[in-house]
Amino acid sequence: MKVSVIGASGYTGGELLRLLVNHPEVTLDRITSESNAGSFVHMIHPNLRGFNIKFSSIKESFDSDLVFFCLPHGVSMDYLREFYDTGVKIIDLGADLRLKDKDVYKSWYGLDHKCPELLEEAVYGIPEIHREEIKKTRLVANPGCIATSMIMALYPLRHLNIDKDRIVIDSKIGSSASGDSFSASSHHPERSRAIRCYSPIYHRHIAEVEQETGFKVTMAPHAIEMVRGIFSTTYLFLNQPYDEKEIRGIYREFSEQNKFFRVVKQKKGIYRHPDPKILTGSNFCEVGFELDRENRRMVVFSAIDNLMKGAAGAAVQNMNIMYGLEEDTGLKYIGYHPI
Repeated sequence: MKVSVIGASGYTGGELLRLLVNHPEVTLDRITSESNAGSFVHMIHPNLRGFNIKFSSIKESFDSDLVFFCLPHGVSMDYLREFYDTGVKIIDLGADLRLKDKDVYKSWYGLDHKCPELLEEAVYGIPEIHREEIKKTRLVANPGCIATSMIMALYPLRHLNIDKDRIVIDSKIGSSASGDSFSASSHHPERSRAIRCYSPIYHRHIAEVEQETGFKVTMAPHAIEMVRGIFSTTYLFLNQPYDEKEIRGIYREFSEQNKFFRVVKQKKGIYRHPDPKILTGSNFCEVGFELDRENRRMVVFSAIDNLMKGAAGAAVQNMNIMYGLEEDTGLKYIGYHPI
């Protein structure tokens, strides 16, 4: 299949290219960057040296079967309708198609949606939830990275008797999640060794979690000294007691149905619970838990690589499903250890 990537100069676009150049079913068509058109891709993504690919402009002609959009929110929708009307399949890694309601989108992003008619057509791109819909659609909204870490922890538990209006989440996020733009907060002397809470209320990814799980969620994200990875700790308050075997069984059943979901709960060793460090470069989401019976609560831990399962890896997984390929085609990477 011929594939193009629009807006490929950022970290997400670079990671997507890393996966696509070795994908056995993919031929690259256009790789766009308006500010780098005509330059070799490896000048921006040095890990892609050896692949003689050049950036082009979105204004040039396309001959693609599928187009990935890696543009900031509010920008993708300037082009989505134009490309969709050509008959190509689209996977948008931005936020413009994730929320089903245009009014909800406006309340979280402060923008009027320019193509609201596409919101209903787009399928939210977590295969573990929407696999059958993804198979049939031409339009996928890749989920947010922090949203993915939260949804994967919560969705299997949606039928439990818990306080669904009182879900508290703390997320630790690596610096690559904020993109490759520079700011005072990303300046090394300011970022290094910091633990910085940002958007402690009303983070936009909360809207995705509530849409997909039906839970009422509060989440505080923290930027920490890590380049890649997200680690979310979720606190659930139980309306009835549950035992460990039952919870483990729920997660294990979900794991058996989804090859990129793993349950991690060990009694010995260093990595007893999920840890994003050893997932670097892989498309796995790992989830673990502990039960606090005395206080009738459960603590759930989830870890992903934000650029893989939180972005490019999930996008390739969705592409594979759309074309009837094995989900792990081009994604059979394991994490690094030590790193």
